[in-house]
Amino acid sequence: MRKFITKIALFLMPFFILTYPLDYIISYYLKQTKKAPGEFEVWNDIYNSNVNCDIAIYGSSRAWVHIDPKILSHILQLNVYNFGIDGHNFWLQYLRHIEFLKYNPKPKTIILSVDVFSLQKRSDLYQQEQFLPYMLWNTDIQQYTSSYIGYKKIDYYMPLIRYAGKSSSLKDAFSNFVNNGPAKQYRYRGYKGMEKEWTNDLENAKSQKPNYEVQLNNESIKLFHEFVLKCIAQNIELILVYTPEHIDGQKYVSNRKKIISIYKQISKENKLLFLDFSGDEICYKKEFFYNSMHLNKKGAEIFSKKLAEQVKKFRTEDGN
Repeated sequence: MRKFITKIALFLMPFFILTYPLDYIISYYLKQTKKAPGEFEVWNDIYNSNVNCDIAIYGSSRAWVHIDPKILSHILQLNVYNFGIDGHNFWLQYLRHIEFLKYNPKPKTIILSVDVFSLQKRSDLYQQEQFLPYMLWNTDIQQYTSSYIGYKKIDYYMPLIRYAGKSSSLKDAFSNFVNNGPAKQYRYRGYKGMEKEWTNDLENAKSQKPNYEVQLNNESIKLFHEFVLKCIAQNIELILVYTPEHIDGQKYVSNRKKIISIYKQISKENKLLFLDFSGDEICYKKEFFYNSMHLNKKGAEIFSKKLAEQVKKFRTEDGN
C-alpha cells in the first residue's frame, strides 16, 4: 500500500510543480481586481491581517452600504471596520467572521446587521469568483461554500482546476498583471455609500408576486444561535441592529413579524441589545433609499449617525 501511495505521489508531483506556481500568480493578480466589487478588498484585509478594529460590522449588502465606519469612529472614538458581504445570508457572513478571527485580533464589539433574509439560505454561490484566490486547501471556505451550487470538491484541492471556464476572471487577472497595479480602492474599510435614487425594483417584484414569504433555513438558525453563544464565551459584545427598510418593502414580506420576533427572542434570552430601526422616520422617505431594502449614501450617513448615537447612549447608560 505504501509503495502504491508513493507511486501516486511521484506521478502527481510534476503536476503540482507545474501548476501551483501558475495558480499562485493568477490568484495573486485576481485578488487585486474589481471582479467582485469591494469583496476582494475585504478578504485581502482579512488574510493580510490588516484589520485592526474595536468594532466589527457584520451583515449583508444592507451592512456594507448602510453603516459608515468613518461616522461611527468619529462619534464613538473607536476603530470600526465593515465586513458586510454582498448578496449573502448569515451562513457566509459567519464564514467571514471565522476567517477574520483566524488572522486578526478579535474586536471588542460586533454590530450584526440582521434583516428578513439573514436566516434564509440561497442555493447559488453568489459572486463565487470572490473565493477563487483564497479557497485552495482552505477547509473553512470549503465547509461553508460547498453546500451551494458553485464549486466541486476537486476545486478546493487541485491547483488551477477551479479556474477552468472562468474566462472573465482569468482575463481580469491577466489585465492586472499587464498593468502591474491593483485596482483603485472601491470601499472604505468595507463600506461604500451609493449615489443612487429610488428605482422601480419593488414595483417590478410586486408585478411578479403580490407578496413574498421568506423561507427560513434551520441550519442557519442553529448557526446563528451558536454564533451568539461563542461571542458571549469570547467576551465579545454583540449588538443586533435592523437597519432602516422602506415601509413599502416591509409590507411586501408576509412573514416579517415572525422573523423580527426571532431576533427579539434571541436578544432577550442572551441579554443582547437589539436596535430595530423599522419604525424610524427614514423608513417613510424614498429620497433616502435606492430600493426598498437599501439606503443611498445620503440615507446611510443620516442612519450611521443615529446608530452611533444609540450605541453611545446605551454605553453611557450601561456604564461602559
